[in-house]
Amino acid sequence: MRPHEIPGTGRPPLAPACANATAGRGLPTQVQAALWRGNQLAAQAEAVVPSGWPGLDAQLPGAGWPCRSICELLSAQPGVVEWRLLCPALRQMTRGGAQVVVIGPPRQPYLPGLVQQGLDERRFVWIQAEAPAERLWATEQLLQSDAHQAVVAWLPQVRPEQLRRLQLRAQAGAGPVFLCRPQAAQHEASAAPLRVQVGFGLDWELHLRILKRRGPAFDGVLRLPSVPGGLASVLTPRLCRPSRLIHRELLPDVVGRAAVPAAPRRHAAAH
Repeated sequence: MRPHEIPGTGRPPLAPACANATAGRGLPTQVQAALWRGNQLAAQAEAVVPSGWPGLDAQLPGAGWPCRSICELLSAQPGVVEWRLLCPALRQMTRGGAQVVVIGPPRQPYLPGLVQQGLDERRFVWIQAEAPAERLWATEQLLQSDAHQAVVAWLPQVRPEQLRRLQLRAQAGAGPVFLCRPQAAQHEASAAPLRVQVGFGLDWELHLRILKRRGPAFDGVLRLPSVPGGLASVLTPRLCRPSRLIHRELLPDVVGRAAVPAAPRRHAAAH
């Protein structure tokens, strides 16, 4: 890895944007805080929660998940990959006394696994809501409560105007708001200032694409090593890199071995 390179990206980190002394001169303070150069990450006016992934924090405005704002997590495997990504940040919040409220997860949260990841079960609230209207209503009510909490809501069906309303509600709260949506939603308009596509890799890693942020476009894949806590102590070095095993099994059949003709089939004559 080259000096000052972000792990998993192969690129140097971006310098956070600071107050622009030339372009923002003479403007109100609130306006100056909302300005940033196109090649820099925006200065985050609100508080942030460190994601627990240094490589990801280096690519997020303010170096963490934004508070008082919605963040969209787009995935083809809803209900699985989000926990792997969010657990480090949620663990930090629960240790600080905040609650974690989840709304309408597609699968029942496996509490022993979350506790193993360090989440305090006494600060974990699960709201079971099936209908899209119920999930949206519960999310809006929580955002209006202005409580010190993290909200994780699964909203597979939500319209752009509803996202704008949620963004306005989130600005009155105090914690981060994560909206988990299907991967196909990446082509839809969204008022979320931050949109991240999340998937799995072969070698126990998360693959992230930052689709939208307040800063320059992210044109790559961020790879985060993420061996589940229960497997880290039992996996052998070979099983920590399954892609190498698969490559070795396929390589002789693809490169170094001639194709073996199939034996002719014999059909018994009917008597």
